[in-house]
Amino acid sequence: MLDYAALNALATVVREGSFERAARALNVTPSAVSQRVKLLEERIGGALLVRGQPCVATEAGLQLCRHVERVGMLEHELRDALPVLGAGEAGERVTVRVAVNADSLATWFIAAAAAFSQQHGALLDLTVDDQDHTAERLRSGAVLAAVTALAQPVAGCNSEALGTMHYVAAASPAFVQSHFATGVGARTLARAPSLVFDRKDALQARWVRRICHREVETPRHWLPSPQAFVEAARAGMGWGMHPLSMVAQALRDGSLVELVPGSRLPVPLYWQQARAAPRLLARLGDCVRAASRTGPHALA
Repeated sequence: MLDYAALNALATVVREGSFERAARALNVTPSAVSQRVKLLEERIGGALLVRGQPCVATEAGLQLCRHVERVGMLEHELRDALPVLGAGEAGERVTVRVAVNADSLATWFIAAAAAFSQQHGALLDLTVDDQDHTAERLRSGAVLAAVTALAQPVAGCNSEALGTMHYVAAASPAFVQSHFATGVGARTLARAPSLVFDRKDALQARWVRRICHREVETPRHWLPSPQAFVEAARAGMGWGMHPLSMVAQALRDGSLVELVPGSRLPVPLYWQQARAAPRLLARLGDCVRAASRTGPHALA
């Protein structure tokens, strides 16, 4: 029989990143957390954590963390079905780990997260990654669900189309006049500063390939914030690929203009979740589908 106090200690260390923060979350001493994890490692016969800043789970540790997460969701459902068991203490609330791309998080996904947490009393642990890479988090077992650009289901998961996020290449009128007065092409793009979210962001490169029919190396500002990304474009710092729903008003009022009208880049998004998962995860999927299809930031 597994020691669930020890399993919970392991999962909390992985979630919080350190023994000290895990101890505060569990209201015990760091030595108690360390002892529980050590006993579990002795029982398993191998390391479950790579100690560091932060602590991260080994492959075996990830498998146990996934098990703890699923058990927590099943217990949450059991309390719903059997109210006599009580709602549980705040520290017993189940946490669901999800990977989502930054632009979805900045636009439509928060409505899904809020509806889910309010309706079901569960907590969310959101990991932000590029839409082309969130599926890797699902594949590794670091999360149980993800918003991803990958249509092909990850092994053991279901995949469902959510809709399409449309991106527009835009900059301030002054920037366009300064850098693209002779037109948008390989020569001008190679000189004009661009805005790139992070090292995984390939949207600008994809758009440039569509326009120029070849690779073009562009100067880059790195700006890992969707809101700052838009403000930097409005301020004339560079051109970038923006979710249409985030810049629609700026395009209407003229504070941003499209570099090449009609050249918007569509990015289909999908919801993937573990196939053999508790109903709580399916309820999160319901909230995600509803939020992606309604409101001012709905996907097309």
